[in-house]
Amino acid sequence: MVEEHTVMTGTRTYLPDPSIRDQATMQEIETRHREFRDDPGAFWDRVAGELEWSRPYAKVREWNHPHARWFIDGRTNITRNCLDRHVNNGRRNKVALIWKGEDDEERVFTYRQLAREVCRLANGLKSLGVGKGDRVCIYMPVVPEQVISMLACARIGAIHTVVFGGFGAGALNHRIVSAGAKVVITADMTLRRGKRIPLKSVVEEAVVEAPSVEHVIVLRRDLEQPVEIHAEIEVDYYGLIGGMARDCTAEEMDSADPLFILFTSGTTGAPKGIVHSCGGYMVGAYYTTKNVLDLKENDVYWCTADPGWITGHTYVVYGPLLAGGTVFLTEATPDFPDPGGWWRMVQEFGVTILYTAPTAIRMFMRFGDDWPNRCDLSSLRVLASVGEPLNPEAFEWFYRLIGKEKLPVVDTWWQTETGMHMITTLVGEPMKPGFAGKPIPGVVADVVDKAGNSVPPGTAGALVIREPWPSMMCGVYQNEERYRQYWSTIGTCYTAGDMAVKDKDGYFMIIGRSDDLIIVAGHNIGTAEVESALTSHKAVAEAAVIGKPDPVKANIIKAFVILRQGNVPGEKLKNEILHQVRMNLGPVAMPSEIEFVDSLPKTRSGKIMRRLLKAKEMGIDPGDISTLED
Repeated sequence: MVEEHTVMTGTRTYLPDPSIRDQATMQEIETRHREFRDDPGAFWDRVAGELEWSRPYAKVREWNHPHARWFIDGRTNITRNCLDRHVNNGRRNKVALIWKGEDDEERVFTYRQLAREVCRLANGLKSLGVGKGDRVCIYMPVVPEQVISMLACARIGAIHTVVFGGFGAGALNHRIVSAGAKVVITADMTLRRGKRIPLKSVVEEAVVEAPSVEHVIVLRRDLEQPVEIHAEIEVDYYGLIGGMARDCTAEEMDSADPLFILFTSGTTGAPKGIVHSCGGYMVGAYYTTKNVLDLKENDVYWCTADPGWITGHTYVVYGPLLAGGTVFLTEATPDFPDPGGWWRMVQEFGVTILYTAPTAIRMFMRFGDDWPNRCDLSSLRVLASVGEPLNPEAFEWFYRLIGKEKLPVVDTWWQTETGMHMITTLVGEPMKPGFAGKPIPGVVADVVDKAGNSVPPGTAGALVIREPWPSMMCGVYQNEERYRQYWSTIGTCYTAGDMAVKDKDGYFMIIGRSDDLIIVAGHNIGTAEVESALTSHKAVAEAAVIGKPDPVKANIIKAFVILRQGNVPGEKLKNEILHQVRMNLGPVAMPSEIEFVDSLPKTRSGKIMRRLLKAKEMGIDPGDISTLED
């Protein structure tokens, strides 16, 4: 159902099907908004009260800018709420996790079975000397053991840092060393488009100069030709858990204790380790999964993200398990062996909630309507998007073809740092293609000028969050100054680094980054990290990279490279440089284009002006160039 009216971009407004946009749903949304406005502390107290605490918290929040403490002095363990609570309260035999491999292998875990496997690995980690506060790096493919590893760390109070399995040895080493990881959990290989991609060999290279690592646990998936285990440091996954007890008492964690570190690419310098706490993160993940994604008891829920990213942490693992959902997980890529794979899985497994990325949607658009039309998608009831703004064309296709012009499309904006959804269109609310939506109940967002003043509707400004929220990061690992920058760039607000526009109805449109972060196919890639990988090649003297708009990936990376004297540009050298980036960072961060240049635009203080490179590339006005050196 469509109601047309003009907003600043001339977008259309879609009203959900009447069965979704009922009076009770709209009243519930308004009630949550009103309850939060009236008493934020009581609002979050009610949410947290739906979860189990081994020791009740004394106070909901203390706010001493820029640090907030949530659910003060409360004690819990997130796995007690993800597993034990359901095992003990009627969901013992409910399916928690369904996994499908690229080779059509399937595995199913009930909540009882998942809890048992988590406890076995938790006991195995303890046998290796891992305890509360120790860091464990998880570098794995999308398999059940990846989820089990995260939960096993949380069970014993170890802090996990999950690294995306597409990163190369250099990026992995940096994250291991930065976290001071005591143990690395990996696998022999991952399957991708019918090929076996080795992971263990990447880890072997990454730990050579990682003195904190005492053990590497290896999941051997290829049992016909098992990789060799080097006994001096490596441990076989199955051998480790084989004799372990199926029960493991959950470590009692203070609400403020760290749960995980997730490294996200920085705009300058090294990747920053975002730290999330046990209590606040748990409440935010639970609340948004239940109320934004509308997860119900009988749903089969599929978030297509890799657990190596924050979306996978919150909306593949913790959020849906906290809410007692049935999670579908797959190693398969969207277009292999053909572009119909995902739609066949929706049909086969009866997926009801599909949470995916605009990049995937745009890719499917290229293949036309035939592939999804071959499948019965009638099980779906909620569609959702994450990663970068869902452009209107992609929204229209998703809504029309997959949603049959009936289903809600939940376009979520949030970040690694926020830990949970912040701005979206809730199920039942009118949808505006190109607009993420409004701040959800519990979030105070605004669009402001440099002084922190709200700008009028239709005016671009910086996106900020004015008040703390439970799942906000509790720090940047070993970098207090960097954490404080988030809360001091514009007044006392949290500065998201995104530019936005708000319309007269309060809907937010995210229009791009205000810093040097590049979002490629939903992955946050820092310019500094790519430039460092480029300059590590012996022929490269200096490099700068920008994001260049792409119809499928949202952006591709273009590199501008200055060569050292005596080196001649050419295809062979270009391929060598690209290979260097692949080896350091993995294919996700490889530039799609390299241009050899004689100089780079810089400020008088020597900072590369990437926006000038981008403006020239896109043929637009570069704006103020008063600080340009030459």
